[in-house]
Amino acid sequence: MIMENGKDESNSSAGPITDRRDFMTKTALLGAGLVASSLSWAASSDQSKDSKSKASMSTRKLGNLEVSAIGAGCMSISANYGPPADKGQGIQVIRSAYEKGVTFFDTAEVYGPHTNEELVGEAIAPFRDKVKIATKFGYDIEKGGHNSRPEHIKKVVEASLKRLRTDRIDLYYQHRVDKAVPIEEVAGAVKDLIREGKVLHFGMSEASAKTIRRAHAVQPVSAIQTEYSVMNRDPERNGVLKTCEELGIGFVPWGPVGMGYLTGKIDQRTKLDPKTDFRSEFERFSPANLQANKSFIDLLKKFGDKKNATPAQVAIAWLLAQSPWIVPIPGTRNVNHLTENLGAINVRFTPAELREFNAALSKRKVHGGRMHAKFMQEVETI
Repeated sequence: MIMENGKDESNSSAGPITDRRDFMTKTALLGAGLVASSLSWAASSDQSKDSKSKASMSTRKLGNLEVSAIGAGCMSISANYGPPADKGQGIQVIRSAYEKGVTFFDTAEVYGPHTNEELVGEAIAPFRDKVKIATKFGYDIEKGGHNSRPEHIKKVVEASLKRLRTDRIDLYYQHRVDKAVPIEEVAGAVKDLIREGKVLHFGMSEASAKTIRRAHAVQPVSAIQTEYSVMNRDPERNGVLKTCEELGIGFVPWGPVGMGYLTGKIDQRTKLDPKTDFRSEFERFSPANLQANKSFIDLLKKFGDKKNATPAQVAIAWLLAQSPWIVPIPGTRNVNHLTENLGAINVRFTPAELREFNAALSKRKVHGGRMHAKFMQEVETI
């Protein structure tokens, strides 16, 4: 996902990969009829504003993978945050993100399932070589449960490549640690895919510091993805951020605006559909806890007033201020919300302001667990 640095980051010879890339790119463009549409998506009445936003977007590194400082989490367009958005709307949001400087797009085979990878593949086809794609493996979608066996990984990567209309995945995460498969075997399978040029970088999601170290010893890990926000600071306490810093691994916070809560646009009156919105089952999104956690919104608004920024922008800017190797991936299906999120790149904390904010933050208690028991059982904590 993120900026193309002009270098082949795989371990394979350049010739076969380049030929394969050319073939895949042409096939994707012609098959989808996107050669013509690539002209229309760029036409916008707000082009000058988009250009300004793109110019302000800086880059960061996840290990050796260079990406935009703020990425785009694409899941909510297709799944888990209500009914799937219209396909055209989803494509518009992803392409608008690119026009505004985003070059890092995050998806997974399980989102939909499959439909989000298909959406991302179609949306970025006109500029595939200028962005970085992250996707994930680790679930057995047909049978249920986890499956990170090497033979399964090597099977599902082919399906993901096809859905994404590409010949390589820039960052391939293990979605959740599979306790039935030694992490060394998982890392070894991804290492094989890197040798073949099908994957360029290895990532892990919701893994403990101990497991990260074991995997990194077999195949260098470029990025760790875990929920991290002003309302969930577990990575600061469980050794994951410390391990990333020590080993030179980047960190990608999912849920940087508290799964939408830290925007200040959700309160105890908000109705979440239990059939389509997984947040409806989360303790933190009960009406009582939505009200009880309002002090976090008040703090974000207080600092936002000083910075002429929204609560969401302050929440994202706070993450950016933690370390230069942290890349948040806020998600949205709305172009206006996208523009708001990306505006966080221009919000700065001075050292004194960060100390003041953190001191105020430490006095606040979070009410309700971050996910329900079923999902938390998949999170490796030790």
